[in-house]
Amino acid sequence: MALSTVPRKVGIVGYGRLGQSLVSHLLTQGPELGLELVFVWNRDPGRMAGSVPPSLQLQSLAALGERHPDLVVEVAHPKIIQESGAEILRYADLLVGSPSALADQTTEQQLLEASHRWSHAVFVARGALWGTEDITRLDEAGGLQSLRVTMATHPDGFRLEGPLATAHSTRPRTVLYEGPVRGLCPFAPRNSNTMAAAALAAPSLGFDRVIGVLVADFSLKDMHVVDVELSGPPGPTGRRFAVHTHRENPAEPGAVTGSATVTTFWRSLLGCCQLPSKPGIHLC
Repeated sequence: MALSTVPRKVGIVGYGRLGQSLVSHLLTQGPELGLELVFVWNRDPGRMAGSVPPSLQLQSLAALGERHPDLVVEVAHPKIIQESGAEILRYADLLVGSPSALADQTTEQQLLEASHRWSHAVFVARGALWGTEDITRLDEAGGLQSLRVTMATHPDGFRLEGPLATAHSTRPRTVLYEGPVRGLCPFAPRNSNTMAAAALAAPSLGFDRVIGVLVADFSLKDMHVVDVELSGPPGPTGRRFAVHTHRENPAEPGAVTGSATVTTFWRSLLGCCQLPSKPGIHLC
């Protein structure tokens, strides 16, 4: 069943594993859902050769306006959001697949300003974050006091930068980082998106008070494990409301994105296509 009577034009920015999956879904299922793929851009255009029809290949992001997209989906790298996110919002709604980009306060402010200026929405995919709506509802009710997200996988699944790039895992399980999510995102931009989504889901805590923990575990060769722990303020008896979720996501060895997250992202794309183009940042 179509999501709307008028086809929504969708552009994909990034053609890695996740981008390839979205392009495949849009080409095979898009027409019946009222979605039309109008372009695919990748930093290395050669990667699209032989798999993306030439007519859909966009050679320059600066030319995306010529394709008249309604929604642009970023699944490339946080730098794309930091460098081009505000300009994309001039032409279309934006679905951010790299929310770690928003840990940079200047980037977040630029997106908000562009969103309101051009009346386009910034959607953020929840990715591997389980219980997003529950976290947000609890936060809005003033019942959230702490939130901690731990992501563990094999060291080959990390793409680390700066001081974390030289961190060596000699023990079977090593904590590479534990602290505010804002401090992690610049050095693990592709491995901190779940934590960034949690920070956006709980604005009362945000990037500075949501705690992120990155763990290298040699036993997790084909899996990403995400633990979310949250608690509320103490009640009359001194006891606290608390929730702990444990998510095991199968993944190809060395992969940054787990298998279930690919499916979740497609659902996020469909979900934001049903939402109004309302200025601001919205999780979906």
